[in-house]
Amino acid sequence: MNSTRRQAQKEQVAIAALEFVRSDMVLGIGTGSTVNCFIDALAASGKHIEAAVSSSEATTGLLKSHGINVKELNLAGTLDLYIDGADEFDPYRRLIKGGGGALTREKVVTAASRKFVCIVDESKQVGVLGKYPLPVEVIPMARSFVARQLVAMGAQPELREGFETDNGNLILDVHNMDLVDPVGVEKKLNNLPGVVTNGLWAIRPAEVVLMASDEGVREFSE
Repeated sequence: MNSTRRQAQKEQVAIAALEFVRSDMVLGIGTGSTVNCFIDALAASGKHIEAAVSSSEATTGLLKSHGINVKELNLAGTLDLYIDGADEFDPYRRLIKGGGGALTREKVVTAASRKFVCIVDESKQVGVLGKYPLPVEVIPMARSFVARQLVAMGAQPELREGFETDNGNLILDVHNMDLVDPVGVEKKLNNLPGVVTNGLWAIRPAEVVLMASDEGVREFSE
């Protein structure tokens, strides 16, 4: 898919997600290029939300540039809705996320939200997760230890060079991980000492996936 078509699909699905937004919401908002389209669409729509809880410094900056009030999660309580993208989704709405490096904050905001609406273009649809490298956030001192554990699991971890998360941590991008059982892998990775979180959204998948294609926006839901 060329970049022009993909951008058009991102803008299309961003607009479709506005149907889930109510004016009184404190809205959780993720990170990435599709989410940026959503923020632009939200600002242009004239819908007034109470505030937004952001998953990254980059998202916070864009929200504030549109005059949208940004609220700390600690002060927001339970959120009604979280909007974010994904790097992959499967038929069960399980995801790989974290290509932008904001996976820990994204997972926290997901957990604090009653509903997660994932917005993607059609290139993100897969039968089985794992074509996209799985991001794993680790504290710096544990980088090598965690990498060895991943190799022992049959995977190939690669340090994301020159990158530090908003939390001051590192990302290992894990290739060739067997994700036939993504729930089990998510739990196993979370139990490794030094892992902050991993980019699998399998224990808590998205409640709704909106996927844009040249034929329009398709909804996958429970």
